[in-house]
Amino acid sequence: MPRVPGRPFLQIPGPTNTPLRVLAAIAQPTIDHRGPTFQKLARSVLERIRGVFGTTQPVIIYPASGTGAWEAALVNTLSPGDRILMAETGHFATLWSRMARRLGLDVDLLPGDWRSGVDAARIEAQLRADGERRIRAVAVVHNETSTGVTSDIAAVRRAIDRAGHPALLLVDTISSLGSIDYRHDEWGVDVTVGGSQKGLMLPPGLSFNAVSPTARAASATAGMPRAFWDWEEMLASNDKGFFPYTPSTNLLQGLAVALDMLEEEGMDAVFRRHLRAADAVRRCVRHWGFDIQAADLREASAALTAVRLPAGYSADALRATILDQSSVSLGNGLGQLTDRVFRIGHLGDFNDPTLLGILAAIEMGLGACGIPHRSGGVESALAALLGADTPTAAAAE
Repeated sequence: MPRVPGRPFLQIPGPTNTPLRVLAAIAQPTIDHRGPTFQKLARSVLERIRGVFGTTQPVIIYPASGTGAWEAALVNTLSPGDRILMAETGHFATLWSRMARRLGLDVDLLPGDWRSGVDAARIEAQLRADGERRIRAVAVVHNETSTGVTSDIAAVRRAIDRAGHPALLLVDTISSLGSIDYRHDEWGVDVTVGGSQKGLMLPPGLSFNAVSPTARAASATAGMPRAFWDWEEMLASNDKGFFPYTPSTNLLQGLAVALDMLEEEGMDAVFRRHLRAADAVRRCVRHWGFDIQAADLREASAALTAVRLPAGYSADALRATILDQSSVSLGNGLGQLTDRVFRIGHLGDFNDPTLLGILAAIEMGLGACGIPHRSGGVESALAALLGADTPTAAAAE
Protein backbone atom coordinates (compact mmCIF):
# COMPACT_ATOMS: atom_id res chain seq x y z
CA MET A 1 0.00 0.00 0.00
CA PRO A 2 1.44 3.43 -0.91
CA ARG A 3 2.67 5.54 1.97
CA VAL A 4 0.41 8.44 2.94
CA PRO A 5 2.61 11.51 3.59
CA GLY A 6 2.35 13.45 6.83
CA ARG A 7 1.76 12.43 10.39
CA PRO A 8 -0.78 9.74 11.30
CA PHE A 9 -3.71 10.79 13.47
CA LEU A 10 -4.82 8.49 16.26
CA GLN A 11 -8.41 9.55 16.91
CA ILE A 12 -9.76 6.39 18.47
CA PRO A 13 -11.20 6.82 21.98
CA GLY A 14 -7.96 5.46 23.45
CA PRO A 15 -5.15 4.84 23.46
CA THR A 16 -4.77 8.53 22.69
CA ASN A 17 -1.89 10.57 21.34
CA THR A 18 1.04 10.72 23.76
CA PRO A 19 2.57 14.22 23.97
CA LEU A 20 6.26 14.57 23.14
CA ARG A 21 6.99 15.77 26.67
CA VAL A 22 5.54 12.56 28.07
CA LEU A 23 7.34 10.40 25.50
CA ALA A 24 10.63 12.11 26.37
CA ALA A 25 10.09 11.34 30.05
CA ILE A 26 9.30 7.70 29.32
CA ALA A 27 12.46 7.48 27.17
CA GLN A 28 14.71 8.51 30.06
CA PRO A 29 17.00 5.81 31.46
CA THR A 30 15.25 3.30 33.70
CA ILE A 31 15.94 4.04 37.34
CA ASP A 32 16.40 1.76 40.36
CA HIS A 33 12.92 1.06 41.70
CA ARG A 34 14.42 0.51 45.16
CA GLY A 35 16.48 3.70 45.20
CA PRO A 36 15.92 7.23 46.52
CA THR A 37 15.25 8.79 43.10
CA PHE A 38 12.37 6.42 42.49
CA GLN A 39 11.10 6.91 46.03
CA LYS A 40 10.80 10.65 45.40
CA LEU A 41 9.04 10.03 42.07
CA ALA A 42 6.61 7.52 43.56
CA ARG A 43 5.65 9.73 46.48
CA SER A 44 5.02 12.63 44.10
CA VAL A 45 2.79 10.79 41.62
CA LEU A 46 0.91 8.89 44.33
CA GLU A 47 0.04 12.18 46.00
CA ARG A 48 -0.70 14.21 42.85
CA ILE A 49 -2.85 11.60 41.11
CA ARG A 50 -5.43 12.00 43.87
CA GLY A 51 -6.42 15.40 42.50
CA VAL A 52 -7.33 13.91 39.11
CA PHE A 53 -9.75 11.53 40.84
CA GLY A 54 -11.12 14.22 43.12
CA THR A 55 -10.09 12.42 46.28
CA THR A 56 -7.95 12.84 49.36
CA GLN A 57 -7.88 9.06 49.80
CA PRO A 58 -5.22 6.65 48.44
CA VAL A 59 -5.00 5.84 44.74
CA ILE A 60 -3.35 2.50 43.96
CA ILE A 61 -1.34 2.23 40.74
CA TYR A 62 -0.89 -1.15 39.06
CA PRO A 63 1.35 -2.13 36.13
CA ALA A 64 -1.69 -3.32 34.15
CA SER A 65 -4.42 -2.34 31.71
CA GLY A 66 -7.78 -1.08 32.84
CA THR A 67 -9.05 -4.66 32.82
CA GLY A 68 -6.66 -5.37 35.68
CA ALA A 69 -8.11 -2.46 37.64
CA TRP A 70 -11.60 -3.90 37.06
CA GLU A 71 -10.48 -7.16 38.64
CA ALA A 72 -8.72 -5.42 41.51
CA ALA A 73 -11.89 -3.51 42.38
CA LEU A 74 -13.90 -6.74 42.54
CA VAL A 75 -11.48 -9.08 44.32
CA ASN A 76 -10.59 -6.60 47.04
CA THR A 77 -14.18 -5.88 48.07
CA LEU A 78 -16.24 -9.01 47.45
CA SER A 79 -16.44 -12.73 48.22
CA PRO A 80 -17.38 -15.66 45.97
CA GLY A 81 -21.14 -15.85 45.56
CA ASP A 82 -21.73 -12.21 46.50
CA ARG A 83 -24.44 -10.49 44.51
CA ILE A 84 -23.44 -7.44 42.45
CA LEU A 85 -25.80 -5.09 40.61
CA MET A 86 -24.49 -3.82 37.26
CA ALA A 87 -25.97 -1.80 34.38
CA GLU A 88 -25.68 -2.74 30.71
CA THR A 89 -24.81 0.63 29.18
CA GLY A 90 -22.63 -0.79 26.39
CA HIS A 91 -19.83 -3.13 25.44
CA PHE A 92 -17.46 -2.37 28.30
CA ALA A 93 -20.14 -2.56 30.98
CA THR A 94 -21.00 -5.97 29.53
CA LEU A 95 -17.36 -7.09 29.62
CA TRP A 96 -17.04 -6.03 33.26
CA SER A 97 -20.16 -8.04 34.13
CA ARG A 98 -18.72 -11.06 32.32
CA MET A 99 -15.55 -10.77 34.38
CA ALA A 100 -17.61 -10.63 37.57
CA ARG A 101 -19.38 -13.86 36.62
CA ARG A 102 -16.08 -15.58 35.82
CA LEU A 103 -14.84 -14.61 39.28
CA GLY A 104 -17.78 -16.42 40.85
CA LEU A 105 -20.02 -13.44 41.63
CA ASP A 106 -23.81 -13.48 41.28
CA VAL A 107 -24.37 -10.75 38.70
CA ASP A 108 -27.68 -8.93 38.36
CA LEU A 109 -27.26 -7.07 35.05
CA LEU A 110 -29.88 -4.43 34.32
CA PRO A 111 -30.48 -4.56 30.54
CA GLY A 112 -29.99 -1.41 28.51
CA ASP A 113 -30.41 -0.10 24.98
CA TRP A 114 -26.73 0.92 24.46
CA ARG A 115 -27.93 4.48 23.84
CA SER A 116 -28.58 5.62 27.40
CA GLY A 117 -26.73 6.02 30.66
CA VAL A 118 -27.40 4.32 33.98
CA ASP A 119 -31.01 4.61 35.14
CA ALA A 120 -30.65 5.60 38.79
CA ALA A 121 -34.35 4.96 39.47
CA ARG A 122 -33.96 1.32 38.41
CA ILE A 123 -30.91 1.01 40.65
CA GLU A 124 -32.93 2.38 43.56
CA ALA A 125 -35.85 0.02 42.86
CA GLN A 126 -33.56 -3.02 42.77
CA LEU A 127 -31.95 -2.04 46.04
CA ARG A 128 -35.27 -1.38 47.76
CA ALA A 129 -36.42 -4.84 46.67
CA ASP A 130 -33.31 -6.39 48.21
CA GLY A 131 -34.76 -6.85 51.69
CA GLU A 132 -32.11 -9.37 52.70
CA ARG A 133 -29.32 -6.99 51.64
CA ARG A 134 -27.71 -9.64 49.43
CA ILE A 135 -26.45 -7.04 46.95
CA ARG A 136 -22.96 -6.15 48.13
CA ALA A 137 -21.99 -3.70 45.40
CA VAL A 138 -23.32 -1.59 42.53
CA ALA A 139 -20.88 -1.34 39.59
CA VAL A 140 -21.37 1.15 36.75
CA VAL A 141 -19.38 2.69 33.90
CA HIS A 142 -19.09 6.49 34.05
CA ASN A 143 -18.33 7.01 30.36
CA GLU A 144 -19.20 4.08 28.11
CA THR A 145 -16.47 4.08 25.45
CA SER A 146 -18.46 1.96 23.00
CA THR A 147 -21.44 4.32 22.84
CA GLY A 148 -20.24 7.80 23.81
CA VAL A 149 -22.75 7.99 26.66
CA THR A 150 -21.89 9.40 30.11
CA SER A 151 -23.82 8.39 33.24
CA ASP A 152 -24.71 10.52 36.24
CA ILE A 153 -22.68 8.98 39.06
CA ALA A 154 -23.92 11.42 41.70
CA ALA A 155 -27.48 10.29 40.88
CA VAL A 156 -26.50 6.66 41.38
CA ARG A 157 -25.07 7.49 44.81
CA ARG A 158 -28.27 9.35 45.73
CA ALA A 159 -30.29 6.31 44.63
CA ILE A 160 -28.24 4.02 46.89
CA ASP A 161 -28.65 6.42 49.80
CA ARG A 162 -32.41 6.85 49.27
CA ALA A 163 -32.79 3.09 49.33
CA GLY A 164 -30.90 3.02 52.64
CA HIS A 165 -28.74 0.24 51.20
CA PRO A 166 -25.16 -0.54 52.32
CA ALA A 167 -23.95 -1.60 48.86
CA LEU A 168 -20.56 -0.33 47.76
CA LEU A 169 -20.38 1.88 44.66
CA LEU A 170 -17.75 0.84 42.09
CA VAL A 171 -17.22 3.08 39.05
CA ASP A 172 -15.22 2.63 35.83
CA THR A 173 -13.71 5.97 34.67
CA ILE A 174 -11.28 4.49 32.15
CA SER A 175 -12.39 6.79 29.30
CA SER A 176 -13.46 9.76 31.43
CA LEU A 177 -10.59 10.23 33.89
CA GLY A 178 -8.76 13.46 33.05
CA SER A 179 -11.33 14.37 30.37
CA ILE A 180 -14.71 14.65 32.10
CA ASP A 181 -15.44 16.14 35.51
CA TYR A 182 -15.26 13.39 38.13
CA ARG A 183 -15.48 13.61 41.93
CA HIS A 184 -14.66 10.40 43.80
CA ASP A 185 -15.10 11.84 47.30
CA GLU A 186 -17.95 14.27 46.66
CA TRP A 187 -20.03 11.66 44.83
CA GLY A 188 -19.49 9.01 47.48
CA VAL A 189 -17.75 6.48 45.26
CA ASP A 190 -16.06 3.55 47.03
CA VAL A 191 -13.77 2.30 44.25
CA THR A 192 -12.93 4.24 41.10
CA VAL A 193 -11.24 2.34 38.28
CA GLY A 194 -8.97 4.19 35.84
CA GLY A 195 -6.41 3.65 33.09
CA SER A 196 -3.41 5.55 31.76
CA GLN A 197 -4.05 5.48 28.01
CA LYS A 198 -6.85 7.99 27.56
CA GLY A 199 -7.26 11.33 29.32
CA LEU A 200 -3.95 10.90 31.14
CA MET A 201 -2.19 10.93 27.74
CA LEU A 202 0.08 7.95 28.44
CA PRO A 203 0.55 4.67 26.61
CA PRO A 204 -1.36 1.68 28.01
CA GLY A 205 0.23 0.01 31.01
CA LEU A 206 -0.89 1.75 34.20
CA SER A 207 -4.24 1.24 35.91
CA PHE A 208 -5.72 2.71 39.06
CA ASN A 209 -8.02 2.07 42.00
CA ALA A 210 -9.07 5.07 44.07
CA VAL A 211 -10.29 3.62 47.34
CA SER A 212 -12.64 4.96 50.03
CA PRO A 213 -12.32 4.10 53.73
CA THR A 214 -15.53 2.06 53.41
CA ALA A 215 -14.00 0.02 50.58
CA ARG A 216 -10.83 -0.59 52.61
CA ALA A 217 -12.94 -1.80 55.52
CA ALA A 218 -14.79 -4.16 53.17
CA SER A 219 -11.49 -5.54 51.89
CA ALA A 220 -10.63 -6.74 55.38
CA THR A 221 -13.41 -9.34 55.24
CA ALA A 222 -13.63 -9.93 51.46
CA GLY A 223 -13.04 -13.58 50.64
CA MET A 224 -11.96 -13.38 47.01
CA PRO A 225 -8.44 -14.76 46.44
CA ARG A 226 -5.97 -12.01 45.64
CA ALA A 227 -2.21 -11.62 45.59
CA PHE A 228 -0.97 -9.34 42.81
CA TRP A 229 -4.09 -7.14 43.24
CA ASP A 230 -4.03 -6.94 47.04
CA TRP A 231 -4.62 -3.37 48.20
CA GLU A 232 -3.10 -3.59 51.65
CA GLU A 233 0.23 -4.98 50.53
CA MET A 234 0.41 -2.25 47.91
CA LEU A 235 -0.55 0.52 50.32
CA ALA A 236 1.96 -0.62 52.92
CA SER A 237 4.76 -0.34 50.36
CA ASN A 238 3.39 2.92 48.93
CA ASP A 239 3.55 4.51 52.39
CA LYS A 240 7.33 4.15 52.14
CA GLY A 241 7.45 5.40 48.53
CA PHE A 242 7.85 1.97 46.97
CA PHE A 243 5.87 -0.90 45.44
CA PRO A 244 5.70 -4.55 46.59
CA TYR A 245 6.86 -5.72 43.16
CA THR A 246 8.54 -4.16 40.14
CA PRO A 247 6.47 -1.18 38.98
CA SER A 248 6.35 0.37 35.51
CA THR A 249 9.15 2.79 36.30
CA ASN A 250 9.32 4.54 32.94
CA LEU A 251 5.55 4.93 32.68
CA LEU A 252 5.57 6.48 36.14
CA GLN A 253 8.18 8.93 34.88
CA GLY A 254 5.77 9.76 32.05
CA LEU A 255 2.86 10.03 34.49
CA ALA A 256 4.72 12.71 36.45
CA VAL A 257 4.98 14.84 33.30
CA ALA A 258 1.36 14.14 32.29
CA LEU A 259 0.30 15.40 35.72
CA ASP A 260 2.47 18.49 35.16
CA MET A 261 0.59 19.16 31.91
CA LEU A 262 -2.85 18.71 33.48
CA GLU A 263 -1.90 20.97 36.37
CA GLU A 264 -0.49 23.63 34.03
CA GLU A 265 -3.71 23.73 32.00
CA GLY A 266 -5.92 23.38 35.08
CA MET A 267 -8.49 20.62 35.42
CA ASP A 268 -11.46 22.97 34.94
CA ALA A 269 -9.90 24.21 31.68
CA VAL A 270 -9.27 20.60 30.61
CA PHE A 271 -12.94 19.77 31.11
CA ARG A 272 -14.06 22.89 29.22
CA ARG A 273 -11.76 22.05 26.31
CA HIS A 274 -13.31 18.58 26.03
CA LEU A 275 -16.88 19.90 26.28
CA ARG A 276 -16.18 22.52 23.62
CA ALA A 277 -14.70 19.94 21.24
CA ALA A 278 -17.58 17.54 21.80
CA ASP A 279 -20.09 20.28 21.00
CA ALA A 280 -18.27 21.11 17.77
CA VAL A 281 -18.16 17.46 16.71
CA ARG A 282 -21.84 16.93 17.40
CA ARG A 283 -22.78 20.03 15.43
CA CYS A 284 -20.71 18.74 12.52
CA VAL A 285 -22.27 15.27 12.67
CA ARG A 286 -25.79 16.68 12.79
CA HIS A 287 -24.97 18.97 9.86
CA TRP A 288 -23.93 15.90 7.88
CA GLY A 289 -27.37 14.48 8.67
CA PHE A 290 -26.34 11.64 10.97
CA ASP A 291 -27.46 10.66 14.46
CA ILE A 292 -25.12 10.07 17.36
CA GLN A 293 -25.42 6.95 19.45
CA ALA A 294 -26.32 8.88 22.62
CA ALA A 295 -30.11 9.20 22.49
CA ASP A 296 -30.18 12.07 25.01
CA LEU A 297 -27.76 14.93 24.34
CA ARG A 298 -27.58 15.57 28.08
CA GLU A 299 -25.75 12.23 28.32
CA ALA A 300 -23.51 12.74 25.29
CA SER A 301 -19.86 12.18 26.13
CA ALA A 302 -17.28 14.96 26.15
CA ALA A 303 -14.54 12.43 25.37
CA LEU A 304 -15.84 10.75 22.21
CA THR A 305 -18.72 10.69 19.77
CA ALA A 306 -20.17 7.50 18.32
CA VAL A 307 -21.73 8.27 14.91
CA ARG A 308 -24.55 6.15 13.46
CA LEU A 309 -24.46 5.66 9.70
CA PRO A 310 -27.63 5.18 7.66
CA ALA A 311 -28.79 1.60 7.16
CA GLY A 312 -26.99 -0.16 4.34
CA TYR A 313 -23.65 1.63 4.76
CA SER A 314 -20.58 0.11 6.34
CA ALA A 315 -18.88 2.06 9.11
CA ASP A 316 -15.84 -0.21 8.84
CA ALA A 317 -15.50 0.45 5.09
CA LEU A 318 -15.68 4.18 5.78
CA ARG A 319 -13.01 3.90 8.47
CA ALA A 320 -10.74 1.96 6.13
CA THR A 321 -11.15 4.57 3.40
CA ILE A 322 -10.35 7.42 5.78
CA LEU A 323 -7.27 5.59 7.03
CA ASP A 324 -6.05 4.97 3.48
CA GLN A 325 -6.74 8.54 2.34
CA SER A 326 -5.64 10.54 5.34
CA SER A 327 -3.84 8.31 7.89
CA VAL A 328 -6.64 9.00 10.37
CA SER A 329 -7.56 6.11 12.69
CA LEU A 330 -11.14 6.17 14.00
CA GLY A 331 -12.74 3.83 16.51
CA ASN A 332 -14.76 0.87 15.31
CA GLY A 333 -18.16 -0.25 16.51
CA LEU A 334 -18.05 -2.88 19.24
CA GLY A 335 -20.41 -5.73 20.09
CA GLN A 336 -23.89 -5.13 18.73
CA LEU A 337 -22.65 -1.88 17.15
CA THR A 338 -20.07 -3.60 14.93
CA ASP A 339 -19.95 -1.96 11.47
CA ARG A 340 -22.92 0.25 12.44
CA VAL A 341 -21.09 3.14 14.07
CA PHE A 342 -17.70 4.76 13.97
CA ARG A 343 -16.26 6.56 16.96
CA ILE A 344 -14.39 9.86 16.98
CA GLY A 345 -12.07 10.28 19.94
CA HIS A 346 -11.71 13.86 21.16
CA LEU A 347 -9.86 13.34 24.42
CA GLY A 348 -6.39 13.73 25.77
CA ASP A 349 -3.81 15.85 23.96
CA PHE A 350 -5.58 17.70 21.12
CA ASN A 351 -6.45 21.22 20.00
CA ASP A 352 -8.79 22.96 17.55
CA PRO A 353 -6.68 22.42 14.40
CA THR A 354 -6.40 18.72 15.23
CA LEU A 355 -10.16 18.46 15.61
CA LEU A 356 -10.94 20.33 12.40
CA GLY A 357 -8.43 18.25 10.45
CA ILE A 358 -10.04 15.03 11.65
CA LEU A 359 -13.53 16.21 10.72
CA ALA A 360 -12.28 17.28 7.28
CA ALA A 361 -10.77 13.82 6.74
CA ILE A 362 -14.09 12.21 7.69
CA GLU A 363 -16.05 14.46 5.33
CA MET A 364 -13.65 13.55 2.51
CA GLY A 365 -14.15 9.86 3.35
CA LEU A 366 -17.93 10.19 3.28
CA GLY A 367 -17.69 11.61 -0.23
CA ALA A 368 -15.28 8.92 -1.38
CA CYS A 369 -17.57 6.16 -0.06
CA GLY A 370 -20.69 7.68 -1.61
CA ILE A 371 -22.47 7.96 1.75
CA PRO A 372 -25.27 10.54 1.47
CA HIS A 373 -24.55 13.56 3.64
CA ARG A 374 -24.86 17.32 3.65
CA SER A 375 -21.49 18.89 2.93
CA GLY A 376 -20.13 21.72 5.07
CA GLY A 377 -19.99 19.94 8.40
CA VAL A 378 -16.47 21.19 9.04
CA GLU A 379 -17.64 24.78 8.65
CA SER A 380 -20.39 24.06 11.18
CA ALA A 381 -17.79 22.78 13.64
CA LEU A 382 -15.60 25.83 13.01
CA ALA A 383 -18.52 28.14 13.71
CA ALA A 384 -19.14 26.29 16.97
CA LEU A 385 -15.51 26.64 18.01
CA LEU A 386 -15.52 30.33 17.20
CA GLY A 387 -18.78 31.02 18.99
CA ALA A 388 -18.80 28.63 21.95
CA ASP A 389 -17.51 29.97 25.24
CA THR A 390 -18.43 27.45 27.90
CA PRO A 391 -20.74 24.84 26.34
CA THR A 392 -22.56 22.27 28.39
CA ALA A 393 -22.56 18.56 27.63
CA ALA A 394 -25.93 19.05 25.93
CA ALA A 395 -25.28 22.29 24.04
CA ALA A 396 -28.04 22.76 21.50
CA GLU A 397 -27.68 23.82 17.91
